Amino acid sequence: MESNSNQAKHAWRILILLFLANLLNFFDRTIPAIIIEPIRHEWDLSDLQLGIVGSAFTVIYAIAGLPLGRLADSWSRKKIIGWGLAIWSAFTALNGYAWNYLSFVSVRMGVGIGEASYAPAANSLIGDLFPSHKRARAVGIFMLGLPLGLVLAFFTVGAMVKAFGSWRAPFFIAALPGILLSIFFFFIREPERGAAESIQVSQSTPTQPIKKVLRIRTMWWIILSGLTFNFAVYAVNSFLVSLLQRYYHFTLVKAAITTGFIVGVTGLVGLTLGGWIADKIHQRSERGRLLFGAFNLFVSGILILLALFQSEELVLFFSLLLGLGWLLSYNYYTCVYPAIQDVIEPRLRATAMAIYFAAMYLLGGAAGPAVVGWFSDYLTRSAMIRSGASEMTEQFKAIGLHDSLFLIPITVLLTSLFVFLASKSFAKDASEMKRSLEGKA
Repeated sequence: MESNSNQAKHAWRILILLFLANLLNFFDRTIPAIIIEPIRHEWDLSDLQLGIVGSAFTVIYAIAGLPLGRLADSWSRKKIIGWGLAIWSAFTALNGYAWNYLSFVSVRMGVGIGEASYAPAANSLIGDLFPSHKRARAVGIFMLGLPLGLVLAFFTVGAMVKAFGSWRAPFFIAALPGILLSIFFFFIREPERGAAESIQVSQSTPTQPIKKVLRIRTMWWIILSGLTFNFAVYAVNSFLVSLLQRYYHFTLVKAAITTGFIVGVTGLVGLTLGGWIADKIHQRSERGRLLFGAFNLFVSGILILLALFQSEELVLFFSLLLGLGWLLSYNYYTCVYPAIQDVIEPRLRATAMAIYFAAMYLLGGAAGPAVVGWFSDYLTRSAMIRSGASEMTEQFKAIGLHDSLFLIPITVLLTSLFVFLASKSFAKDASEMKRSLEGKA
């Protein structure tokens, strides 16, 4: 028998690999948001067309995630992750060869298929590597790949574009580490399903898995929270660099680095400290972890709203308020993701994550950039008409984009409400999951 110490070391080694893959996941998907203005000018695109770049990726990501999530509940998760990482890295390189808008969007959809394989399989592995009282911390470290991926992208992609004189260069550079990392996953030792549970878990495949997941009330509120939260996240990640360039007159490099601090560096604090606090609260109160997330999201929504009320001259206050709001919003991941593991039996966890991701990406993440892009175009035309101008200028485009982002605090506040409602049914659903496992043992 392997000692507890060796098991713990093994779990942490796999978690580090999962973290690194997650970092590359978010680095690769962030590149288009940074080069958004060069692409807009090269192909003469509207904000709606720019939003569709992110939305097309997210739609295919959500659709592909469902069958790939089901596959992760019955097939080797390490192989799914390894092949998925290699595929999305290869498509990332192909993005550098895009010759027009349509080819660019089509290749992004290929990246989406590869990345769709990752999250359900990775979260299922974490659930089997770490027991319930350590999962928020493990998820927090895993999800550090999100802000670190953003930080790395926002801090380096602008410099790459400037150094090589082309927006295409970052795609080629980003592909290589992903292909190399994918090889390591084929050699890890997978844990058994339910290995981290306190009782023996059946290894048989459940019947009617989707129906069983959707019977759980807490999952419905969590799915709704994912929809509204991803709307906000993907809209901000898609347009913040552009906003800083248009409305606050930053250069590409300065806008990218500032965005890296606002949505990336803040996550390092939000996820590490938030995961630790969430685990402490969970030990005292079953529903406390979700209540902690709901409170942080409520404060986050208010701070983001205040940030958008800052004028062009007060860009420092805008950045500080938005950064603090975004820091608090990261507690969503450390509170909600472990809650899913606690109400879903081990053999259904990848399926549950796939359903959750499909809804939040298809209806939230995909809608965010497209809706904000459309609303920006609408408000831009309205600003031009109100002024009596006969020609569309960059000033009107700046105003339209800025005002369209007021949708963000609204969706963050709705997320807070849904997480709070999830907390009300969580204890009952978690207890039923444990009773279900005891009955099958």
